[in-house]
Amino acid sequence: MSSSQDSPAWQNPEQRTPPVQPPPPPPPPPAGFPDSAGWTVPAPGYQPDGPDWIGDQHRPGGPGWPGYPYPPAPPGATGGQRGRRTRRSLAVAVVAAAVGAATAFYGLHHAGSSPGGAVLTTAQVASKVDPALVDINTTLGYQQEKAAGTGLVLTSSGEILTNNHVIEGATSITATDIGNGRTYQARVVGYDRSHDIAVIKLQNASGLATVTLGSSATAQPGQRVVAIGNAGGKGGTPSVVTGHILATNASITASDASAGTSEHLSSLIKHSAPIQPGDSGGPLVNTSGAVIGIDTAASTSDFLIEGQAAQTQAYAIPIDEAISISKQIDAGKNSAQVHIGTTGFVGVSVESAQQAAQMGVPANAGALIVGIVSGSPAQAAGFSPGDLITSVDGHAVTSSLSLQQVLEQRHPGDRVTIGWTSGQLRYGGQYWTSLGSHHTTTATLTSGPAG
Repeated sequence: MSSSQDSPAWQNPEQRTPPVQPPPPPPPPPAGFPDSAGWTVPAPGYQPDGPDWIGDQHRPGGPGWPGYPYPPAPPGATGGQRGRRTRRSLAVAVVAAAVGAATAFYGLHHAGSSPGGAVLTTAQVASKVDPALVDINTTLGYQQEKAAGTGLVLTSSGEILTNNHVIEGATSITATDIGNGRTYQARVVGYDRSHDIAVIKLQNASGLATVTLGSSATAQPGQRVVAIGNAGGKGGTPSVVTGHILATNASITASDASAGTSEHLSSLIKHSAPIQPGDSGGPLVNTSGAVIGIDTAASTSDFLIEGQAAQTQAYAIPIDEAISISKQIDAGKNSAQVHIGTTGFVGVSVESAQQAAQMGVPANAGALIVGIVSGSPAQAAGFSPGDLITSVDGHAVTSSLSLQQVLEQRHPGDRVTIGWTSGQLRYGGQYWTSLGSHHTTTATLTSGPAG
């Protein structure tokens, strides 16, 4: 596939507005499911990873799990690969790139040195970079799952730069410093979901080795690069793979097939180093051993050269952009994109817009609740599976994504006013029916999973 074209089949459903077809008439209730107006069911389980992408774990349900609008898997559910991250269970569509196929193919066949520095061997690069990395391990408490990723040590006192998706959904975060071998508890300083950047802080850390930062402005198509990380979530000596820059200023739409959410990432460095699950948050390094990017997504199905195997396409966030965001986080400056501190928690699982439409929810009607966390503010407020959240503090909520965007600006302890319409799930959760009554309630957010 050319890097300058979309694949229509991979277009993100959250970014299109086709007419929503009404659902077919409900089938006869299956055996064991009573046909009663009050019938509701537990939240549906997760789905397997998509076939085109190196997989990751699936995320829990929505706000207060902002960004995770698919509910937790029920006991005994099975699915795709779990617990390691290279970018969730992603299917990434190339929306636009600054260069065409000719330039990208050039990047596959021509090596270049790093501007402005001595050229090191791959082993020398790894020896220089490894001590300034951490293996990040998270517990996703509401899924009873674990996940892993990579981080860059920015300060000797333990400030770590990583991807937001490495830590999102986490109720506990630890990081093992490669330089000294010690494992630390970590807290979230802040994150920017729209740019997939997060900063965490290791507790009681000191004297850590720090990464050498380069400039992403030096990145050029054809330049040789090294990607280092925690491939497979195995820990220990970091994995090392090499490739070449294919393009700069690339854009992708990264979508979570299981959650039905997506985000548009732009100004990325596109390269061919074959990164794996667990490498997310790890450095993309030039041949001088300086970090020029942070790996965030990868595919092996986009390029097919005649007579050769499919070539990896991977994407890294430019280090200049990542550092700029980290400085804003350090300064404690909240914005429309940057969230400082812990995440506010409501305790509902909400369905993706696409799935909700298939269940009979009208387009832009609200965020469909499919699960409630026991003991959460949502339970205390009286929400039930099948209810539609339609507003928060006067801001219209049209989908799970818009609910996420509103709530990520709130913090634990904030009191919010939530508008909602009562409804119910029927026939094993396959169909939604409105009960028509509108309500307003208030809830005080508690601390929830990160990111």
